[in-house]
Amino acid sequence: MFVRRQSPSDGDPRVLDVRRAEAALMEHYARLVRLVYVTLPRSPGRHRRVLAAHGLVQRALPHRGPALPGRRRADDSRDAAPDAYGALRTSVLRAAMAQDARPGPLPRPWGRWAGRPALPAVWGLRVFPQSGGAEELLLDRALAQADWPVRAAVALLVLEKLSVDEAAAVLRETGVTEPGEALLAGRRLIDESGPRTSDTTSGTGAAVASAGSGPTSVADSSGTPVSALLAPEFDPCLLHARPTDLLRRRHRVRTAVTVVLLAACVGATSLSLAGDSGVPVESGRAGTSSKATDAALLRHTPAGVWADTARVDFTAWPARGARTGDRALLERALRAWSDPSWRGRRSQEAGAASTGSGRAPRLLFADDVDGRAVVVLHDDLTTVRYSEPLRGDGAPELVSALTDGADVTTAAAVVVSRTPESVRMLLAPWIAEAGTRDLLAPDTPARQVSRSDSGLTEPLPVPSADGDCGAWPVVQLRSSSRIVEKHAFLLTDLGGISPVHLTYMPPPEPGTRPRPPREATGPDALRGWARTACRLDRMRGRGVRAVNHWVFAQQDLPERAGRATWVCARADTWRGPGRVEYLFLGPDTGPARSAGVRENTAECSRFGQHVLADVGWRAPSGSSYLLAAGSRSVGGIKASGPLRAEADGRYLAVRAPRNTDAEVVGQLPERAEVRAP
Repeated sequence: MFVRRQSPSDGDPRVLDVRRAEAALMEHYARLVRLVYVTLPRSPGRHRRVLAAHGLVQRALPHRGPALPGRRRADDSRDAAPDAYGALRTSVLRAAMAQDARPGPLPRPWGRWAGRPALPAVWGLRVFPQSGGAEELLLDRALAQADWPVRAAVALLVLEKLSVDEAAAVLRETGVTEPGEALLAGRRLIDESGPRTSDTTSGTGAAVASAGSGPTSVADSSGTPVSALLAPEFDPCLLHARPTDLLRRRHRVRTAVTVVLLAACVGATSLSLAGDSGVPVESGRAGTSSKATDAALLRHTPAGVWADTARVDFTAWPARGARTGDRALLERALRAWSDPSWRGRRSQEAGAASTGSGRAPRLLFADDVDGRAVVVLHDDLTTVRYSEPLRGDGAPELVSALTDGADVTTAAAVVVSRTPESVRMLLAPWIAEAGTRDLLAPDTPARQVSRSDSGLTEPLPVPSADGDCGAWPVVQLRSSSRIVEKHAFLLTDLGGISPVHLTYMPPPEPGTRPRPPREATGPDALRGWARTACRLDRMRGRGVRAVNHWVFAQQDLPERAGRATWVCARADTWRGPGRVEYLFLGPDTGPARSAGVRENTAECSRFGQHVLADVGWRAPSGSSYLLAAGSRSVGGIKASGPLRAEADGRYLAVRAPRNTDAEVVGQLPERAEVRAP
């Protein structure tokens, strides 16, 4: 029997014609799938996200019934049926928001009934869009850390090219209660992730200001639309395909066959016992080995990959050590990492997971070190160190640390053994030379460090954790010329699995553009770090990835007392948030003074280059002064409160009573301001 589809009533604009919706979906399918793909959560991985995006769009075709009409724009000639497309867009965004709100991973391609997949389903392949460059990676990380309304706001502004008012209306229809806040955050993310000019922060202020002031588009407000979002990296219709883990697939088939046979045996035994005694027997579960603890599924990288890849990080580490073939040891390590009920000592650094995600990790190291068997694993996001005593009653221990996005420096070493006075590090295969030096003695050359064939160093001294700063040992490494020439860098131990990378930025020079942080191995960098190194002790246990020493100003002091240096020491964590401490270095050679601390800030990074700090200072004559200095874009400084003073330019020096609590503000171009901490 043929069923006639009814047309919508002319008097009821809320009823959506299914045929118009189908036409709109077919015409704009790729557009809708990209929109959903950008807004979905990142945790399940690109393969699952691609399938979920296609599935949500394909299931968006409504039955005949009420739907929200799309909003026609005066300049929109792309939509043959704007009401239908708008309703579909709202529908798929609601579905994406529901996936973000639900606990657990995205739905699998299989439905509730065995043998009936919820299309699309992919067998034997992993699909994913092509990998992008640095801009795409930066944008994807920013979107991963943003809430769903912010991701939706970015997608509507950039992909749909809606104005602020139109995007707010769509978000409101989708169910976002505060679309204005989402748009402000989205515009800020757009400016921070887009192409940069020499002034990296002025665009953010303009975007935030315009987000609440009228229907301007992204390109109109900032002049730099996020072209990375239009790249193939975010196109789930342009895909690459690779086979799944073939060993794991074979293991699954064997396990499935075993389970079926055991179930058949248990069922037959139950029926037999029931027939003999008349009493039904409850069948138990057949125990099978979990894939999460199968050492055969561990991933191994060939030994020479690091010298022939553009991705020089933990994925390029080969498996090293004398016990990489000890299956029993490896499976104990995997069980500790995958089983939440494991009874050993478990700890995780800030931001790290306590247990694995179920995916087979990569084996980096397995050997005996200082009386313990040590296994180091890496699962793309986390580095894990498992250790157990070789003899005696000591307990096994598991430590995990977030190392997502490591590079040639931050993936250069892993701590595999620790005592209160020293550590042993496992060095990356691309490290050609290793040494140790005291950061408080910049003129003393580095001492060469010996290491084994597997890359394990001798015991290396570490900074004291009890507050005594008589020395600050660091490791100086040099990368092989096979990947980069003359690249030496410093690492310091702050109690974590991964040592912290130390960098340096010299004072700005007139007429030159700002440069990114450089390695802290030059004479000026070493002399600068010698006066600020002891303050690194305050960053222990925070999951710090790198610390940069930025000399943002040098000021001539009153009464011809010499020249002072202003430093912003920024600690970037593996989780993303940063901590900055402003430091004042007087003309003498003493340690630095703190001029203020800020947590969870972008200041002193490429996204926050406008800074200002102030401090009270006492001249040799005994007179007290309020000093302030700003970065190169500061055009004037004003002090208010108990003390009122103004100065043109980047510096302020005015007599003031000791411990004067003044509010210091710097003037930036376009009437923007920056405040001292």
